[in-house]
Amino acid sequence: MSQSASTAPDALGQALLAYQRGHLSATLAVHSSVADEEVLPASYFFRSLWEMPEMERTALEECRGRILDLGAGAGCHALELQQRGFVVKAVDISPGAVQVMQERGLREVACHDIFDAALTHGEKFDTLLMLMNGIGLTGTLDGLERFLQHAKSLLAPGGQILATSSDISYLYEDEEGALVFDLNGPYYGEVEYTMQYATETGASFPWIFADPALLQDCAEAAGYEVEFLEEDDQQQYLVRLTLR
Repeated sequence: MSQSASTAPDALGQALLAYQRGHLSATLAVHSSVADEEVLPASYFFRSLWEMPEMERTALEECRGRILDLGAGAGCHALELQQRGFVVKAVDISPGAVQVMQERGLREVACHDIFDAALTHGEKFDTLLMLMNGIGLTGTLDGLERFLQHAKSLLAPGGQILATSSDISYLYEDEEGALVFDLNGPYYGEVEYTMQYATETGASFPWIFADPALLQDCAEAAGYEVEFLEEDDQQQYLVRLTLR
């Protein structure tokens, strides 16, 4: 993330703005280092409560206190929480996403990287929310370890992180079901992504899919209690981290 949020190409933001302006068929092309190109409809970021996966609805039920929604996108989770009476700050690195959230009525929105020192101006939160494989925002294994330390400065006493991630080891299975990856290479869950909307191509960015055992090891080493709240048959899980 060497480019600033204001100058970097913003394919995600442009797609969200297009949808917000009535272009309901707006889609993103998502290129990754581990899979074929995928098409992601912008509408997915605008889903209502009952369009959300059960795991996300569970996460919203588990929220408490003052909430910081990291990687908030078009604000679907933050808006739902705001409607429930919570005070929510929604943050995204995409200027277009931030503009969309402001237009949709979120009261507190900011454009920041999750590691930005100015993220909260010293304010503390009871819940850090990281949905849609939100652990991926940390980028790499080193980034995950760094974020778990950084989050301590964001959390109020007794605060929690509610986050989702996935184990993508199934992408490396051979025909017999054995896992085939380089144990001496980077962690298999580290992926590079690029997003494209119309003629706008964003810079590539790292994203981590942390398997549950790895996440537990990293979080416990950083001083967190780890509670897995939900898992599904797609190898996705919802975890709660609280400081010991």
